[in-house]
Amino acid sequence: MQSYLDFEKPVAELEGKIAELKSLAQTDEAVSIGDEVVRLQQRAEEALRDVYKRLSPWQKTQVARHPQRPHFSNYIRALVSEWTPLAGDRKFAEDPAIQAGFGRIDGVPVAIMGQEKGNDTESRLKHNFGMARPEGYRKAVRIMEMADRFGLPVISFVDTAGAYPGIGAEERGQAEAIARSTEKCLEIGVPNLAVIIGEGGSGGAIAIATANRVLMLEHAVYSVISPEAGASILFRDAGRAQDMAAAQKITAQDLLALGVIDGIIEEPVGGAHRHPEKVIADTRAAIKTFLADFDDGRGPLEIREHRREKFLAIGSSLT
Repeated sequence: MQSYLDFEKPVAELEGKIAELKSLAQTDEAVSIGDEVVRLQQRAEEALRDVYKRLSPWQKTQVARHPQRPHFSNYIRALVSEWTPLAGDRKFAEDPAIQAGFGRIDGVPVAIMGQEKGNDTESRLKHNFGMARPEGYRKAVRIMEMADRFGLPVISFVDTAGAYPGIGAEERGQAEAIARSTEKCLEIGVPNLAVIIGEGGSGGAIAIATANRVLMLEHAVYSVISPEAGASILFRDAGRAQDMAAAQKITAQDLLALGVIDGIIEEPVGGAHRHPEKVIADTRAAIKTFLADFDDGRGPLEIREHRREKFLAIGSSLT
């Protein structure tokens, strides 16, 4: 069952009519609906294309949060062979919000980590809606250290509203864990790639997204704070989230222009949730390009310097 966003109402109405006609045809074989269905499908496709070519930043935020959007687990199943997940931070506990391990992408051994939001009530609660605790980021550090030791590229899939702000997380050093994970991203001598597949929220995202190359899906968002939280702070009104989203420059297109990210992976018309196989295949191609580009004999010092210069250059064109 397709889930529709508020601004997709014209598409929902047309696709609803198509479903009704198909249901009618199943109950009454004498009814001929072929031509009408084709006409309605063409109108629905045109409406969908028109809606998605003029999405506002707030609407892109809604698309990035769509419950049917492919999550980390979908990418792992489709892209990775010999997937071996590792658990625990060797200090306190296992955090299901961040999944991490080792596997092969088209035969190339890599270390992989990312936030998993879950796709139903049970799994969302299990993974804490992708909001990691300190032990999740310490697990990420552990994985990156192992990748560095064995010379494996690191691939991160970013999809979180932010790190978990609960009392227990703060007591166990949430800010320090995020800082250590960000530091480790900068420190490793192997190439790392971050792909923002949904939400890239605050330090919870940057902790695993400080990479040699940062890519975003076309309708993903990447920001220092959610539009709702930003509006609550600046405007004292969470209802002004739309205004905040526009002011923040959180879309892939804005961030590419600002030099914050390095590339955009296009999504099918209607978003990644409508055609997950297509967007995952395009993500595979982007990962293969990254691995090929950095398979050029660069040593650890050159890889670190490349990463350092990339982040130092952000914003330099604006001065």
